[in-house]
Amino acid sequence: MAEPTGRHGIILENRARLEITGVTDVDRFNEEEIALFTQLGELTIKGRSLHINEMSVGGGVLSVEGDICALIYGDKDRTKKLSMLGKLFR
Repeated sequence: MAEPTGRHGIILENRARLEITGVTDVDRFNEEEIALFTQLGELTIKGRSLHINEMSVGGGVLSVEGDICALIYGDKDRTKKLSMLGKLFR
């Protein structure tokens, strides 16, 4: 098994505050779901009253507050949004 390239970390406090490092892009967000990409793949955050407090794409840090219910990892190989052509062939 190949070693992952890149760094990614999560700190979750009381299911209400979340700090994520290694963020490369945010795909979409609303009060119930935030879909993003990290250096180690896709990540979806689900909850209620979700709010992005801080986002530093240059530093790769994302800070979220709200009632966090789930953290769901997706494809390890996707670290950024698909191009329009890539979406057609997915």
